[in-house]
Amino acid sequence: MPPTPPSIRRSAVFLDRDGTIIEDEGYANDPARVQLLPGAGEAVARINRAGLLAVVVTNQSGIARGIITPAQYEGVEARTDELLRKEGAHLDAHFFCPHAPEISGPCECRKPGIKLYRDADARFGIDFARSVWIGDRLRDVQPARTLGGTGILVLTGQGDLDADAARVEGFQVVADLGTAVGSVLSSAPR
Repeated sequence: MPPTPPSIRRSAVFLDRDGTIIEDEGYANDPARVQLLPGAGEAVARINRAGLLAVVVTNQSGIARGIITPAQYEGVEARTDELLRKEGAHLDAHFFCPHAPEISGPCECRKPGIKLYRDADARFGIDFARSVWIGDRLRDVQPARTLGGTGILVLTGQGDLDADAARVEGFQVVADLGTAVGSVLSSAPR
């Protein structure tokens, strides 16, 4: 498949899932327990209305650890999509890493690795320089530095653990996904 010409490459908002869009309960394996974080549905809907891709990239080491089955992961993914649809929002794609380095060995897809972002680029033709990474862990936003975009750490989920390190690395730190999306949209070229 030939590369997408630069003139039609799209901007994306790469979103972590647990602690950024949905409540982080550790290893999410029960679709019935999935809850959107306050304001997350509207934030994703704003991304959609702005014509940006909304792409989830998530580490799911619980699969390698035997805590989550692939079917349970898919059930949580489907429930997340269902809850977002009820809020008038949608995710354009989900990409996940099922590995735990200490169990399955090193991989290129575990964040902050960039393989899953390259996979998204192959599927959609993404302009990384005009894209944004939003998540509650430093590893969620570090690919922005590698690929040339902007990273924003949210304080929901486990954001407090990495806030100081994110600031030291020059990443913006904000309260939640809604605030992050507001920042993205206010600074987007018109």
